[in-house]
Amino acid sequence: MAAQRRSPSKAGTGKTRRQGAGIKPSRKAEGRVEGFRTLAGRIAAGEEAGPPAALSGQARREHVRSTIREDHARRIEQRSLGAREKFDELAGDLFKFFRGTALLFYRDMAGQDAHMPSVMALGDVHPENFGVMPDENGAPIFGVNDFDEAIYAPFTWDIKRGAVGFWIAAREVAGMKRKKRRKVVAKFVKGYLAAMRGYAEHATEKNDDYRMDNAPEVIRRLFAEAWEERRDWLWDDYLEPSGRGFRASDELQPLTNRVDTFQKAIDDLAEANGIAAPHRVGELKVKDVCARHGQGTASLGLPRYYVLIEGPSKDATDDLIIEFKRARRSALEGLTPPSDFHAGAEADRIAHGQAVQLARGDIFFGAVTIEGESYMSRERAPFRDDIDLDDLGYGSWKAYARVCGAALAQAHALSDDLGQIDYDVEPSIVAAASPRALFVADIVRFTEEAADRLIADHARFREDHALGAFDRIERVYR
Repeated sequence: MAAQRRSPSKAGTGKTRRQGAGIKPSRKAEGRVEGFRTLAGRIAAGEEAGPPAALSGQARREHVRSTIREDHARRIEQRSLGAREKFDELAGDLFKFFRGTALLFYRDMAGQDAHMPSVMALGDVHPENFGVMPDENGAPIFGVNDFDEAIYAPFTWDIKRGAVGFWIAAREVAGMKRKKRRKVVAKFVKGYLAAMRGYAEHATEKNDDYRMDNAPEVIRRLFAEAWEERRDWLWDDYLEPSGRGFRASDELQPLTNRVDTFQKAIDDLAEANGIAAPHRVGELKVKDVCARHGQGTASLGLPRYYVLIEGPSKDATDDLIIEFKRARRSALEGLTPPSDFHAGAEADRIAHGQAVQLARGDIFFGAVTIEGESYMSRERAPFRDDIDLDDLGYGSWKAYARVCGAALAQAHALSDDLGQIDYDVEPSIVAAASPRALFVADIVRFTEEAADRLIADHARFREDHALGAFDRIERVYR
C-alpha cells in the first residue's frame, strides 16, 4: 500500500517517503506559442531581438529538439504509432524533414517582413502541395491543394517557404547542383511575379484556374495521368467485393459501428456548405466509415477517416469518399507580424483558407466538430494527384516551378476578393517586390541560407532521434 501524505499542518515532523522519493512531481511543458508571439511582435516593431536562426551549436540542437517535441506533444503523449512512424520517415529523408517541420522553419522567421503586404497565405508551399483536385462541379483543376497551415501573413512567407521547398526537392530528388537549384528557385519567384503583375493589370484571378483545356505543357500530362474512372478507382482501392463498404487492409480499418456519428458530420457539413447536388451525391447517405492509417507527412499520426457516401445509382459505381482529418493549430500561429486579419481557429481557419485561395473549389471542403474535436473535410477524387518529381528533367523542373509560382500568385490575388484584405493586393505586391531583380536575388540568397541551416538541423535531429529524444514530451520539474 502506498504511504499516505501527512497533513501539511504537521510542520517539522518530516515528509513521508513515497516510491520515487527525491523526484519532484513534473508537469507538461506549456507550448511556447505566446513567447514567440511576443518575440514576433518585438521583431516586427524593429527591436534588436534575435530569432532562433541566430542560434548555433548545442543551443540550436536543443531548440530543434524542443520545437519538434512541442509540435508533436499530443501525438507523443498518446503513444501514437503514426508519430513514431513520422519521426522515422523524417530521419531518413531531408525533403520529408522539411515538409514535416514547418513550425521549426517558421520560428526562424518570427516577426519578419512586417512591412510587406499581407495575403491569405497557404503556409506550407512546396512542389508537392500543388496538384490536380476537383472543383465545385467535380471537374479537375490544378492549383494549391493543402490548406492545413493557412493563415494571414506577409506574401513573402509563402514565397520563401516555396523557394526552400523547390531547393530541397531539386537537391534530394533530382540531385541538382547549386547553380541549377538557384535557377529553379528563380523561375518559381519569377513565375509568381509575372502572374501577379498580370492580375494587377487585368484582374483575371477569379477565372485563371489551370484546367485540362488550358494547362501548360509541363502539367498537361498530369491531368491525363491523374484521371481514372470512378468505378475502377473505388473497386481497385477501397471497396469490399460486395461494394457495400470499405475493405480491410494495412491502410484502411473499417469502422462500420461509427456510421451514425459520421452521418451527423455529413449532415452538419451539408448544412454549413449549402450542398445541394443530387446528381452527384444522391441523398448524402453514409454507407460505411474507415480509419485511414499512414497518410501524409506533416499530419502523419493525426486521426483521419474516410466516409463512403452512396451515389445516385446506388450500385457502388458512383459512390463518393469524403475525408475527415483532425485539424490542429497552424504552424504560423503567433509567428507572423501582428495583424488585424484573423482566419479563425483549427478547421474553420483551414476552410476559410480554401474558400479564399481556391475559388469555385471542392464543395465538400469545410469544418465540422466530431465528438468535441475540430475536423476539416474534403472529397477524395479519382483524379486527385500531384506531379511525380522523379519524372522531371532540368527544363521541366524550371517550367514546373514557374507554373507553381503562377498558381500561388492566383491564390494570393484572391485575398482581397474573397478574403479579409481591405486594400488592392496585386499592385501592392508588385510595388513591394520592386526592383524585381533585387527581390529575386534576395529570395535566392534567403533560400540558400535557410536550406543550409535545414541540412544541419536534420543531422542534429537524426542523432537525437537515434538516442530516443522524441519518445517523450517536454516536462518542467520546478
